[in-house]
Amino acid sequence: MTSLFDKIGPERLRAVIVDFYDRVFADVMIGFHFAGKDQARLIEKEYELAARMLGASIPYTGKTMREAHARHAILGGQFDRRRKILEDVLEAHAIDPEVRAAWIDHTNAMRAQITADKGSECDHDAAALRTHVAGDSTAPLPLRKR
Repeated sequence: MTSLFDKIGPERLRAVIVDFYDRVFADVMIGFHFAGKDQARLIEKEYELAARMLGASIPYTGKTMREAHARHAILGGQFDRRRKILEDVLEAHAIDPEVRAAWIDHTNAMRAQITADKGSECDHDAAALRTHVAGDSTAPLPLRKR
């Protein structure tokens, strides 16, 4: 059976992660979190984590997500920005949709371990229902299909 790691391959996975960290380190919204950090080490740990998550038999040798991020006050919006950069990089590298979905789902699942403002997840449908105004009256928006 072909794993998601087999679909992306080790070279493409590394290229995605290098591009991702180049963008994250340079990003005006979240780059400051990475100032003074060892980019090569972060790339290696991210490679191990992503490869393992995608089904490779590569061990992850880093800290838990909670331990690695405990000293940083990472807010929900900053987490969302990191995820958006990842989505953009995966698209730019034309990564298989199944691999993309698994990677983003895994990222989302780690949110509570990484962010300092627990419960910061956006519920766009609920927010739209609370705030949508049509003309002078409030009218609920139809829920989006997911």
